[in-house]
Amino acid sequence: MVNAAWAVDPFTVRDIRVEGLQRVEPGTIFASLPFRVGETYNDDKGSTAIRALFGLGLFKDVRLEVSGDVLVVIVEERPTVADVDFVGTKEFDKDVLKKALRDAGISDGQPFDKALADKAEQELKRQYINKSLYGVEVITTVTPIERNRVNLTFSVVEGDVAKIKEIHITGNKAFSESTLLGLFDQDTGGWLSWYTKSDRYSRSKLNADIETLRSYYLSRGYLEFRVDSTQVAISPDKQSIAVTVNVTEGARFVVSGVKLEGNYLGKEEEFKSLVSIKPGEPYNADSVAETTKAFTDYFGTFGFAFAKVEATPEIDRVNNRVAFVLQAEPSRRAYVRRINVTGNNRTRDEVVRREFRQFESSWYDGDKIRLSRDRVDRLGFFTDVNVETQEVTGTADQVDLTVAVAEKPTGNLQLGAGFSSADKLSLMFGIRQENVFGSGNYLGIELNTSKSNRQLVLSTIDPYFTADGISRTIDVYDRTSKPLSGQGGDYSLKTRGASIRFGVPFTENDTVYFGTGYESLTIVPGTGLPNPYRLYAEERGYKTNSVPLTVGWSRDNRDSALVPTTGRYQRLYGDWGVAGDVRFVRANYQIQQYIPINKQFTVALNGELGWGKGLSGQTFSIFKNYYSGGLGSVRGFQQGSLGPRDLLDPTLALGGPKKLTLNAEVLAPFPGAGNDRTLRLYGFVDAGNVFGEKESYNFNDLRVSSGIGISWISPVGPLRIAYAVPLRKQAQDKIERLQFQIGTSF
Repeated sequence: MVNAAWAVDPFTVRDIRVEGLQRVEPGTIFASLPFRVGETYNDDKGSTAIRALFGLGLFKDVRLEVSGDVLVVIVEERPTVADVDFVGTKEFDKDVLKKALRDAGISDGQPFDKALADKAEQELKRQYINKSLYGVEVITTVTPIERNRVNLTFSVVEGDVAKIKEIHITGNKAFSESTLLGLFDQDTGGWLSWYTKSDRYSRSKLNADIETLRSYYLSRGYLEFRVDSTQVAISPDKQSIAVTVNVTEGARFVVSGVKLEGNYLGKEEEFKSLVSIKPGEPYNADSVAETTKAFTDYFGTFGFAFAKVEATPEIDRVNNRVAFVLQAEPSRRAYVRRINVTGNNRTRDEVVRREFRQFESSWYDGDKIRLSRDRVDRLGFFTDVNVETQEVTGTADQVDLTVAVAEKPTGNLQLGAGFSSADKLSLMFGIRQENVFGSGNYLGIELNTSKSNRQLVLSTIDPYFTADGISRTIDVYDRTSKPLSGQGGDYSLKTRGASIRFGVPFTENDTVYFGTGYESLTIVPGTGLPNPYRLYAEERGYKTNSVPLTVGWSRDNRDSALVPTTGRYQRLYGDWGVAGDVRFVRANYQIQQYIPINKQFTVALNGELGWGKGLSGQTFSIFKNYYSGGLGSVRGFQQGSLGPRDLLDPTLALGGPKKLTLNAEVLAPFPGAGNDRTLRLYGFVDAGNVFGEKESYNFNDLRVSSGIGISWISPVGPLRIAYAVPLRKQAQDKIERLQFQIGTSF
């Protein structure tokens, strides 16, 4: 006789049977039961068993029945999700949506219930709302299939994007609404909104804009500024959004004084030199934060990782003045127990660790930690690098550092094909990997089968050729160039060579390079051979070789290599042909300076000076000449067209061993792009030229141009387009007003 296991007298369990299982292992059931064979069963244990089995989330129904002294566990399994699919999704990739649902507990192989399906619908809607698609509709279809499984299909009607139609700021008196709204990344849209998406409402972006607004006031003396409320109104058709920000400015305060209190390790004068709060000037929250951070960082250089610094304001509302008391407590000194690296799924730990200047089991040093973070960031392998400090539980003087990185793609693959009457079919292949196999090494291969410009180039860089950080660069190349069909010639130039260069870091910002190489040049005679090439061959031979020694130095303090706004970059490079048929010396110096005017505008200055001279009675090799004109030098003139020309063929630009280039740019936001720094508009003035070996640098001979351009960090590389008007030119100059190039800086 079988009875339900309720209100039964306690008994000793002789056996336990499980019924209804399809995929769940019996061991999962037995592990959840609060009793075993040979133990006593009672009603309390039965209730506990049922709650435990339901808590597994695997069963729709659970029953206990008693047959004599045998306990029967009867279960009905939940169906399992066999497949998740989406219909009508255009805004998101399906893999992105599947990951969002997986985080919500819905994925292939997981038990299914209606509550999770409802949760999945809400998660999908949340993803779309984050994209300003407030009118989205989601319908879930559950299709049962064999073996107690179900297919889930989410049918999505995305609707149109809700756009910001109005943004207002109320309560402002000191600054106009247009000035304040100009600080916001979100706006009511413009002709470039399709690219910037600045008119799409986002709560996180609005919060960031409000913080920018608050910072603007607090940095201009408005100590008691506050944002009272923010209203976001959505139209009934869910297509338009109106945002209103209500603020109270308060009075403008002037700093009356600053004093230090607390324990400053007997170094009060040194700490005072770090104070950037200036008495007599309007209150500036940035200066206060900068001062407290400088104090905390300086304590960190002495190992005090837990130092506390508070800037307490003493407000005089009658005279609108405020004094600050900087209270410091260094707490206890600490050392770093362990350094952990997270987020590097592909990059090896050692690539990150070798950039660290803070070591494990050493005293905590704030300066070294900041330097380490910057060095990891400058690798260029990560979109974000953060260093967090955690106290070690159970100790008073130890901390752990966690370096959290977010990796970015570091490879670039280029495939191309071209067809022309001159070259017929040509193939192009290029691969560049800055972090090959996660090792931190660079590998680049370029192949071009064009008849007029055939080349094979192999480059590799090992930034840690030695444990001390000496880098090694190897280049191997084979190039053949011929005049295009129709240019009246069938001669060719073949250049083959290899070089090796080492970089020695002398300081954290300075690197010295030295190396050597071998280069062979063959002039294959033919019709149309330019006279300068013929004279070169008569002087040195149709096949020449050279062995140059190279030396260089660089210093880079810019805040970004791609989109710099502040800092300076300097580079000095020289090579000296010490052996072979070509003897020469050449030097080049470049300096760039970036000066921020405000958040949106930057002044960029560039100067480059080149010089070369032939040795051992030789003239300077024409194949080592500098060239000027076009993007990268003087815009508005045809690329490489300035300087000396062939007397017999005035259309042939020869370049020269002396070069001078000066550039000035003002970078501004692109109209309609808001504060997006990847797309900028710039105005420029260029001046430059190249000069012959017997000529001197002459400012009167410099070509000058001015114009406007667009700079865009595109998915395929930095793109710059310029329209220039020559201001100083000569009759023989080749003008090219509109120019563009990918991968160019100045």
